Order: sequence, then C-alpha cells, then structure tokens
Amino acid sequence: MQKIYSQILQIVGDVITVEARDVGYNEIAEVKTQNGTSLAQVIRLDGNKVSLQVLEGSRGISTDDKVRFLKHPLQVSASEDLLGRIFTGSGEPRDKGPRLTDNMTDLGGLSVNPSKRIVPKNMIRTGIPMIDIFNSLVESQKLPIFSIAGEPYNPLLARIAMQAEVDMIILGGMGLKYDDYLFFKDTLEEQGKLSQSIFFIHTASDPTVECLLVPDMCLAVAEKFALEGKKVLVLLTDMTNFADSLKEIAITMEQIPSNRGYPGDLYSQLAARYEKAVDFDTAGSITVLAVTTMPGDDVTHPVPDNTGYITEGQFYLKGGRIEPFGSLSRLKQNVNGDTRSDHRSIMDQMIQLYADYREAQEKHSMGFQMSSWDNKLLEYGKRFESELMDLAVNIPLEEALDRGWSILADIFEQTEIGMKESLIHQYWPKKEKE
Repeated sequence: MQKIYSQILQIVGDVITVEARDVGYNEIAEVKTQNGTSLAQVIRLDGNKVSLQVLEGSRGISTDDKVRFLKHPLQVSASEDLLGRIFTGSGEPRDKGPRLTDNMTDLGGLSVNPSKRIVPKNMIRTGIPMIDIFNSLVESQKLPIFSIAGEPYNPLLARIAMQAEVDMIILGGMGLKYDDYLFFKDTLEEQGKLSQSIFFIHTASDPTVECLLVPDMCLAVAEKFALEGKKVLVLLTDMTNFADSLKEIAITMEQIPSNRGYPGDLYSQLAARYEKAVDFDTAGSITVLAVTTMPGDDVTHPVPDNTGYITEGQFYLKGGRIEPFGSLSRLKQNVNGDTRSDHRSIMDQMIQLYADYREAQEKHSMGFQMSSWDNKLLEYGKRFESELMDLAVNIPLEEALDRGWSILADIFEQTEIGMKESLIHQYWPKKEKE
C-alpha cells in the first residue's frame, strides 16, 4: 500500500516540499487538491525533505493537500496510435483525442551504450540546397540551428519536416507562440505529413515546468520507435526556452547560479538530451535538429556556447538564409563522397567563389575600381544567393548540383573555376548551338 503524506512543508513557485522516506529522484507523485489531481516530479532530495515540481503549476495547492508517490518516473505512451496526434508538454492530449496508456516507457533514461552505435553514414535529404550540398544532414546527427529572434527558424523546421526522407517526425515545441503552433499543425496537415508526425507542444501560456518535459517526451518516444527500426527525426524549438525554464526552476530552488544566472549543470542537462541521437547497429536511428536562439546574436551566451561543445556543428541562420561561413556539419564528409562524384568539388569551389564575392562586394561598396573578374564575382554572388541560398528553393540534390554547374558555366570560363578536368568534361553544361 502506498503511503499518503498529508502535509506540504513549503510551496515556492511551482515547487512543493514534503517530508517523505524511500523516494527516488525523478519519481512521480500525485498531488490531490480540491480542484482535482496534479502530477509532480521529484527534483531534489535533501535527507527526508523531498522537493517536487508540479507539472501543471502549483496554483490551487495548499499545505494540507495530500501527496502520494507512485514509485516510478514519468512515463509516456509509445504506441503506434501516437502518429498524427498532438500532446502537451506533460503528455496530455492537446487535440481532444483520447489519452493513450498502452506501451508506456519511462522518460529520461540513459543514453545508448556506444557499443550499440554505428558510425553515421547515411544522408538525410531535405530538398534544401544549402543543407544537401554544403552541409549535409546525416542520420543520427545532433545539430543546433543557431539563430536570433525574428529569423524564420520555425518555417525552416517545417520545411525540413515536410521534405526530409525519414520514416517519422517528432516535433517538440517549447515556449511556442500559439500562432507558431498552429503554423506547424496547419502546414504539415496541408502537406499530408501530420499522419507521420507526433507533436509535443508547450506554448508560452502553459506552466513553465511542462517546458522541461518536452525534449524528454520526444526522445523517449523516438527511442522506442527507433528500436523498432524507424528512422526518426526529432525537431526541437527552442532550446533556449528550455534552458530559461531550467534557470527559473533553479532560482526557485535557491541554487547557486552560474554564468548569467543559469544553473551550474546546464551543460549536463543539454548533453543528456542531445546525446540521445543514435544510429543503432541492428535497428533504426534518432536524428536531432534543435533551434537555439541567441540573445543579441551572441554566440558566447551560455546556451549556444555549451551547445557548441556537445553537438556536431551547427546551421547558422542569418538574414533569412543558412549562412555558409557560420554553418558546419562535421559529419558531412561521411556521406557526400557517396552521393555524386562532383559533390565535394562543387561544395568546395562554390563556397570559395562566394567568399571571393564577399570581398568583391566590399571592394565595390568602398568605391574601388572593379576588374572584370570582380564583376564576374558580383554576378556570381547574386545568382548563388537567389538560386541556391534562398530557403524558398526546393529541389533534389542532383538538380541542385546541376544548377551549380549551370551558374558557373554562365559566368566563368572552364579554366577559371579550379575544377578537375575530368569533372568539367563530365558535368560542364553543353551549350546549344545557335
């Protein structure tokens, strides 16, 4: 029989404290109030004093309410019936559908043993040239999208969700504006992708504590499906909101703050989520792509700074585009040698020419005399930005590579681009005779 504790010692924000024995970290408890029952999760053990964060907020809880510990961590269903469904950060239906209680799995488990992982070797095609050509997304990769507020990072995630060649999408929203939530829902529904997706959405008006559960909900479900052989892409937005929620709870708990008020275990908290990305040697995979907004475009802010040490590069969104010089997929070399023989050469040379374009552009803006080569670079840069960099461009990898050759052939001579003769002979566009 489970013991019921009838006295709450303290209520601070969404955190309550009771005196109890034989309680485990992350264990779930029921808090019975006059208004109903709320779930709470153990977040600190100090002798017999147990601190719990109430998932739906502590409003309406009084010190004489009853607490009963359930002897297991928070759980979420990993049933096939999740597909096409939308849930809150605590796993409750947001779409007015039924609650799911079958095939339950614990949240916050350990990362996969490295001996069960294989070296990432498969590309995930997205139809976005700035990803597919220049910073290929690799199955089981963990990548952040660094951005400032106002950039189209949510439309970018929606594009990837619609076009990525994976078996299923799990979207985790943290602190989303309601309009952004509806944007994701309507966009995937219109494209017929909602049936292959699962949403765990925490909006800005929901309790802060639920924000912390979203990544764990997404990744626990993703792991179950990956073990069944599915290629799962987990999209998270925004991990800075997740970190801010950690900070808010840490302040409530009167923890000694670290850099800019964030808790000292920020790195470990982020790593525990990102390290769930995996490619199983006998099953499917989990790929994690997570937005990290940078206040003031400051990459030294604690959240992007810690994230950079954990992940395998980043996509840097600036000016509505994936910036080629701030973005890096460290695993792209694992896959772009197996796509088409010209992939690496096009990638390297077009970025080199774009760097030269940036210099020519600066030279032009300062009023220096421009050479014929400079004018070619200016023309090249404009076409590169409009035909390949623009996020509205939606073409397969092979067509994007052909477009790259077409841009080069329209502006430069064969001897000016620094490519191998064998590649030029094979891929240089044949101009029609007049």
